[in-house]
Amino acid sequence: MSKQKGFIGLGQMGKWMALNLVKAGFEVTVNDLDAEAVAALTEAGAASATTPAELAGDCDWIILSLPDTEVVEAVIFGPQGLAQGARPGAVIVDCGTTSYMPTLDMARRLADQDVVLVDAPVSGMEARAREAQLTVMYGGPEALFDELLPVFSAMGNKVLNMGQVGSGQLTKLINQLLFNISCAAIAEMLPMAAKLGLDPEKVTEVVTSGTGRSFAAEFFAPRALDGDFSQGYPLKHAYKDMISAAEISAQKQIPLPMTKAATTTYQMTLAEGYGDLGKGAMFKVFERLLGVEFRRAK
Repeated sequence: MSKQKGFIGLGQMGKWMALNLVKAGFEVTVNDLDAEAVAALTEAGAASATTPAELAGDCDWIILSLPDTEVVEAVIFGPQGLAQGARPGAVIVDCGTTSYMPTLDMARRLADQDVVLVDAPVSGMEARAREAQLTVMYGGPEALFDELLPVFSAMGNKVLNMGQVGSGQLTKLINQLLFNISCAAIAEMLPMAAKLGLDPEKVTEVVTSGTGRSFAAEFFAPRALDGDFSQGYPLKHAYKDMISAAEISAQKQIPLPMTKAATTTYQMTLAEGYGDLGKGAMFKVFERLLGVEFRRAK
């Protein structure tokens, strides 16, 4: 097998993941719509390809770090996509957050042309991507996991084999849904605390140290005190997790009442035009409804 690895998607996370592969000594060919991002990687020692199809013709392992399911499908199956140039036996590794059901469908379609799709979504924000400290959740053949492990280890410090194809995406989805539900819960509860006269700073001290603590509270409550709702993953992109959950619930007949309730809060926030802000923007919906602000005393 060729030593050349392909990497498509040099955004906030992908640029660091690709760079860490180069630093680890892998021969990497990159492709992205952002010419500046491609230039930065080629200056670091990567090669470049003008289209996914061209990249696929040169590489046996192709790693994707793309923003959503639609982009992944376009890069693989669209004009000049990977499916047009991929060699028989090639492996496509999807490290983005792609919906579970479409992942299974794309794997079946690629298998018809002797191309393997595995999912290996990552968890961790940009700082962890830069430091190669991501958590990688793999779904695919056991033997292939062992072969890919050096690549994953160059990008992350915790690599877990979750099972068959789709298992990585499903694991990440479950983790993200728990986080998303927590974000919706604190956005609902903390403005209520302010409405009923509690001191926001003292409430924050309790919910970030007591039994009600969560990563969502630790991250968003202090920022809400300062009126900063810009931090974190944009809410409009996080909403895709709620859509994936609804699809699974409908197709597999699995009731998800808590997820459905949280989805309503996301929809309310998107309807008010806060999609470009972080998940903390859900605070603003309940602050408006209750006529209060969850802020530090001035």
